[in-house]
Amino acid sequence: MARALPPVAWFRAFESAARHLSFTAAAEELGLTQSAISQNVRSLELRFSTILFERKPRGLALTDAGRRLLPDVTAAMGSLSNAAGIFERASDSGLLTVAASVSFAQWYFVPGLSRLMDANPTLSLRVITTVWPDEFSRSSADVELRFGTESHMGKGAEHLGPDELIVVAAPDLMKRVGQPFLSTESLRQQRLIQAVGTSDNWKRWAQHSRIASLPEPDLMADSHGLVIDFARAGLGVGVTSALLAAPSLASGDLVQAHAMTAPTKDGYFLATNPLADQQDVDLFTTWLKAEISAATTQADLKRRAADP
Repeated sequence: MARALPPVAWFRAFESAARHLSFTAAAEELGLTQSAISQNVRSLELRFSTILFERKPRGLALTDAGRRLLPDVTAAMGSLSNAAGIFERASDSGLLTVAASVSFAQWYFVPGLSRLMDANPTLSLRVITTVWPDEFSRSSADVELRFGTESHMGKGAEHLGPDELIVVAAPDLMKRVGQPFLSTESLRQQRLIQAVGTSDNWKRWAQHSRIASLPEPDLMADSHGLVIDFARAGLGVGVTSALLAAPSLASGDLVQAHAMTAPTKDGYFLATNPLADQQDVDLFTTWLKAEISAATTQADLKRRAADP
């Protein structure tokens, strides 16, 4: 049986780092952290049992193995981009194409789209989900719900929010603790869940909250949406976007587990294509903003009710 190929993310990190000869520049291009790029490249090196870069004080240099690998990876990434573009450029009359962070689609589109579609039976939607921020650069969508830093969003993107980092857990976990919020000492005893590849959110939250010496996270997820899934399942305590967690907080499937919040480095942004059918765009964006407002308002009411 053929061995499975390494994840595309490993090759993407290698290709970008090889072009720039810098993990930092690759991270900037892909909207990830430098540590995430380094980790992906190291995973590829371990998989191939070879060193692809020489790490130097002022940058990187490709090894012979890296130089042999790069042309094939560059060609493969180009082929994948072209293949995706064939479908992303295809536009049927009357079809509104929405590209969204997979986490945003999971927690806002899945529970709420019926309210939009039922009220507008002639509206046709195509939803494209993305994981990596640079995938939006190849999208020809009419509406985009992007995740990343403000510097990556481009002119005209609207920040959806306000947003902040909050600590969340399943209600049953908090019942076992016996308090509305975790104390710092109790937090140190929990399994910590973190989204990797964006920002070091636990560290950022702890520094803002002036909490020292939190343990390293035990459970890593590749998206904020999966952090929420893990926390809802009672696997531990997650730090995540309050905006993304709002539907679960409003429904009571999650609770805010610590009183402190912190500003986010990344966020969710709305961008629209001026060439799209503006009537359909307006229908969609009006519905989306109403969904966000309802979820965040209800989540805030529940948080206030729990605050001792």
